[in-house]
Amino acid sequence: MRRFCLVLAAAIALVTATGLAQNGPYKVAKTTKVGGAGGFDYVYADVAGRKLYIPRTGNQANGVTPRITVFDLDTLAPVGEISPHSARGAAVDPKSGHGFASSKPVVMWDTKTLKEIKTIDVQGNPDGIMFDAFDGRVHVLSHSAPNDTIINAADGTVVGTIDLGGAPEQAQSDGKGTIYVDLEDKDAIAVVDAKTMKVTATYDVSATCGGPAGLGLDIKNHILFSTCHTTGKTNEAGHGAMVILDAANGKVLTTLPIGSGTDGGGFNANTMEAFSSNGQAGTLSIVKEESPTKFVVEQELATVTGGNYKTMTIDTKTNRILLIGAEYQAAAPPATPPPPPPPGGRAGRGPGRSMVADSFAIMVVSK
Repeated sequence: MRRFCLVLAAAIALVTATGLAQNGPYKVAKTTKVGGAGGFDYVYADVAGRKLYIPRTGNQANGVTPRITVFDLDTLAPVGEISPHSARGAAVDPKSGHGFASSKPVVMWDTKTLKEIKTIDVQGNPDGIMFDAFDGRVHVLSHSAPNDTIINAADGTVVGTIDLGGAPEQAQSDGKGTIYVDLEDKDAIAVVDAKTMKVTATYDVSATCGGPAGLGLDIKNHILFSTCHTTGKTNEAGHGAMVILDAANGKVLTTLPIGSGTDGGGFNANTMEAFSSNGQAGTLSIVKEESPTKFVVEQELATVTGGNYKTMTIDTKTNRILLIGAEYQAAAPPATPPPPPPPGGRAGRGPGRSMVADSFAIMVVSK
């Protein structure tokens, strides 16, 4: 009950701050339950190839085969999987027809047949991943060093690594040789020269952004949209924040409130809208870029509360937003109660939650 009250209070604060709740152009068009055991993190839309990639983590010793599940992007019908590989995200090079997953080792496959081509040894702990069309390279992001491992998408060779100076989350490329990367633990955005594979600048957003997680980029107007867990040093309303800044120099243009628990973001140039999927609040925040200097919270669309539906991807052909999530329940308590913490120590977190069997689903949001 206490948690419900906290979430409700945050939602009320958000609605008060934005003046919006469900009013807006977007709606949940459908939710397709696909089931299956295993955890999940990032979801990726291959717009050109019309496939949706969702890695599902697991442990074969516990009877759960890790794999990258693949769906038809238009119908959401399953079309295959690449296994056994435990990955966090996926990316595709449409020119070479090669797909890659942020697994260890990284797995590379043929996007037409879904047949594995090879695995690629990398260091660190792969998490996020991004394909950069500028030079046909894949960036495998890791919270531990090396923060960014760069792979040639044509042949799968490792061409270098980058020390980003912090733990990366989402990344965006301007298609002209500059890459922007959220640094979650530094409350900053790293600017990377793709040619030299060096960090050229770091934008400090800590005054208004705590824990940047999602990132969108308006390439035409050089504007970054960073979705943050908190509103930075102030965190007055207890909700998240979308910090909007000039990509050329890091100047903050404005900060807008979003739901709590963001873990994914993006920008759609077709509609001039930025998005943030907020798992804890159970909302999808939609921000409209009315001009390069004017931004408004257009809608706070309800999805599902409880830490689900926290990552998203955009199908820029149909302008649909796809989110992934599942139902959860309290985990059964252990047969033997845990021992009390030592003097001055901290008690454990308890049994936590467990996923409801076969509840995993894909949510489609559209106008």
